Amino acid sequence: MQKSSAPTGPLSRRTMLAGAAALAGTTAAAAVTAVPASAAPAASVPAASGKPGRGARTVVFRNVRPFGAAATDLVVVDGRITDGPAPRGAKSVDGGGRIALPSLVDAHIHPDKTTWGGDWVSRRPAETIADFVEQDVELFRAQTRSVGERAYGLMSHAVSRGTRGMRAHADVAPAYGLAGVEGLAEARRRLAHALDVQIVAFPQHGVIRTPGTARLLEEGARRGVVDMIGGIDPIGFDHALDEHLDTVFGIADRHGVGVDIHLHDGGDEGVRAIRGIIDRTKALSLTGKVTISHVFCLPALSERDLGALATDLAAQDIALTTVAPSRDLVLPVARLREHGVRVGLGSDGVRDSWSPFGNADMLHRAHILGWVTDVRLDEELADCYRAAAHGGADVMGLPHADLKPGAPADFVLVKGQGLPQVVVDMPQRDFVVHGGVIVARDGEFLS
Repeated sequence: MQKSSAPTGPLSRRTMLAGAAALAGTTAAAAVTAVPASAAPAASVPAASGKPGRGARTVVFRNVRPFGAAATDLVVVDGRITDGPAPRGAKSVDGGGRIALPSLVDAHIHPDKTTWGGDWVSRRPAETIADFVEQDVELFRAQTRSVGERAYGLMSHAVSRGTRGMRAHADVAPAYGLAGVEGLAEARRRLAHALDVQIVAFPQHGVIRTPGTARLLEEGARRGVVDMIGGIDPIGFDHALDEHLDTVFGIADRHGVGVDIHLHDGGDEGVRAIRGIIDRTKALSLTGKVTISHVFCLPALSERDLGALATDLAAQDIALTTVAPSRDLVLPVARLREHGVRVGLGSDGVRDSWSPFGNADMLHRAHILGWVTDVRLDEELADCYRAAAHGGADVMGLPHADLKPGAPADFVLVKGQGLPQVVVDMPQRDFVVHGGVIVARDGEFLS
């Protein structure tokens, strides 16, 4: 394995993350809420069939092409796809021959940090993670809109782009208190009809290195405002592997919530952190409730080492997420899934102090996944879409919106020839349907 060099020049989110992975090491040693917090895959839903019952809410989406196939009608009864006939007089929506595709799930996003919908923010150079964190705090204090208002603007925009579910991380630190998670909770309440949201209390400033953070994480879990407790680079940033993981897992265990840890550390440090996470997941019987985000140490592993680690992750049903930041750092989604590991795709930060980029559009993220992995074939492009739709659903424990009888009626209608072309061209989402109800049309959220 060739040694990766640390990036030079001014840092950005991309170069900082790449540098974190490179500097950590070059060789991996073998070595409560409205949304349920459990990240375990949801049980299969019985197929809805037969005639709708008396008083059932029925909508027929006529002349649509599921995944680009021949035109047909989609019958929705009480928010689920059914294979039964539509009753006379049922509400009808003309799909105009558009392609019907599953709605998307953003498995990793930071809505609390965003400036979306506000004035342009000019960013200063940053040389260290501490510089970025300092600018986070400065931007937070300079905002004239609350976290709840900014998050709502971004999250409703995500709905207009076809997102049905979202795992949202909010910074928790003495500099903010619980303002981030409370703001996301407010936005979640306002969007309950259109978006399923899980909230992660994310200790961006560190758990151990920033006194007072652990107490705030505990308070957020005790008050039931968060679904998961986060963590960040137990070795590379917090410099306290065991104390960090014991604190995070201890809070999650005491309050019955999940865990979602940012892990940018590469090489042996990253693998050691993963082993510590696996051990605690098993010891505390948190199987199916733990996620590791980014996991930059995995792509550089040999096939043998990756297989061994993936087998152990799958045994504890530990999920992973990637934001497809680059060819070198994107997770090997297909290989991990072969071992039974759930892998979701996410947006990460959107127009915050770290970066001016991002748009919370998961179809665009599927496009990016295809771009950085250099795919060419139709089935490979379709796999990128499935990662953005079903991969995130698996991570969040949501049923697949696969347009089959019994599936939730969460889908988008777009113009195009077929799924591969949609991933490349990213057409406007003309209709976004959640639970059988149109929640966005012509690219605009219907409040």
